[in-house]
Amino acid sequence: MSAERLDGLRSWHADWRGLRVAVLGLGMTGFSVADTLAELGSEVLVLAGEAADERAELVGVIGARLIQRDLSTVPSELVEFAPELVVVSPGFHPDHAVVTWAQAAGVAVWGDIELAWRVRDKVGTPAEWICVTGTNGKTTTVQLTASMLVEAGFRAAPCGNIGVPVLDAVRDPRGFDFFVVELSSYQLHTLGLQGGRSIVSPLASVCLNLADDHLDWHGSAEAYRAAKAVVYENTKVACVYNRADAATMSMVEEAEVVDGARAVGFGLDVPGPSDFGVVDGILVDRAFLDDRRTSALEITTVEALAQRGLAAPHIVANILAAAALARAAGITVEAVRDTLLSFGLDAHRIQLIARRLEVDWIDDSKATNPHAADASLAAYRSVVWIVGGLLKGVSIDRLVERHADHLRAAVVIGADRSEVLAAFARHAPTLTVIEVDAAETEHVMPEAVRRAAEVAQAGDTVLLAPAAASMDQFTDYGHRGRLFQAAVEAELGGEADDRSASR
Repeated sequence: MSAERLDGLRSWHADWRGLRVAVLGLGMTGFSVADTLAELGSEVLVLAGEAADERAELVGVIGARLIQRDLSTVPSELVEFAPELVVVSPGFHPDHAVVTWAQAAGVAVWGDIELAWRVRDKVGTPAEWICVTGTNGKTTTVQLTASMLVEAGFRAAPCGNIGVPVLDAVRDPRGFDFFVVELSSYQLHTLGLQGGRSIVSPLASVCLNLADDHLDWHGSAEAYRAAKAVVYENTKVACVYNRADAATMSMVEEAEVVDGARAVGFGLDVPGPSDFGVVDGILVDRAFLDDRRTSALEITTVEALAQRGLAAPHIVANILAAAALARAAGITVEAVRDTLLSFGLDAHRIQLIARRLEVDWIDDSKATNPHAADASLAAYRSVVWIVGGLLKGVSIDRLVERHADHLRAAVVIGADRSEVLAAFARHAPTLTVIEVDAAETEHVMPEAVRRAAEVAQAGDTVLLAPAAASMDQFTDYGHRGRLFQAAVEAELGGEADDRSASR
């Protein structure tokens, strides 16, 4: 197929029949890609190193073919198939053998987001897209934004990296007014491959923050930043950025956007015109009102958020970002405010598990990188910190140095604890550091919790904020958090009290 014809496939109703497509990966996203292309009439070959049995069995049912083997080298079946397009699942490195083979052979490489944008018109008028990325806070901001849109009476679907593939949302027969799309740096990297420009044109977009993460995947901090910046390309109404993070501001300044798109800042300080911020404990909108130079619209108060367990600074920042995105879509301040009366954070996100003898036990297992752990640690005065796991090529030295003065102790977990222990030795040599060397997954958290309970004092917070991924010892961050919660309950027994309290 010529590049011109492939570029012309920009509708569900275009002629996708007979297009030879190789799909790399068979997780939720990979299966959604294969299923979509098979439904469109394409000839689909799926390549997977590992795959859940139920998905592997369904590949033949949908009319595709599966090659399941080690993919460190290019399978001969792929070469014989001679694909006209390769669609790569998030997580496959840019230097993966199949990806580099395709690029060297002149075969187009897309991700699921590229495909979803092209076929978004399957069910009537295409939904508007609101795109969200950032090192941390993506899922909370996506959920908040979608909830605000639903409160205003729109049909809105949170999708993408949040767990529901965008292609599944596109093919939902009910149809939607808005997709609020969580985008990982992996997805954005692939989206920017075609000539360096994304074809997605969101109504509004945000990069919440930028800190080193996934450097083992991207290869450098510069490449990671470049991937995140793709989120702003072709934005139509509002590019939302973090006033406290200069990198996000420069991304907006450099982005190629649709004429008329505005830059809208958010932050915990007093906002300027065209910004969202906080004035005397009141969250306000100074962007979407006629007299924004001299007036502001009140959204809610920090005190009201505290009653819902939503007053941690990084959560307030996420709320402001979501409000800016939702207001860009035209909803009222009242709908934003009403959403916050009932919204709750996901499990394993600064979740209070128990309070006993004036010690709080907090599950923030979702803090899978130093930037997320930094925000969590900053929310508490005196911390017994449970930390460690897969660092993904990122140092925690600055994190330890920054918070050493308000740590009671550190309990270090992880299959390879050497980097974490070395960081404490360098930057907090007098701190009590406890190493958990349990080899079996089921023993890690009971030991960590027992040792934390031995050192915690009244007024302390025992905080699971690992600053690392979980897959060295656990299935995922949810598994890690659940085992932590079970261990806390077992350790405290019936003596834990006030579990519903929030700070």
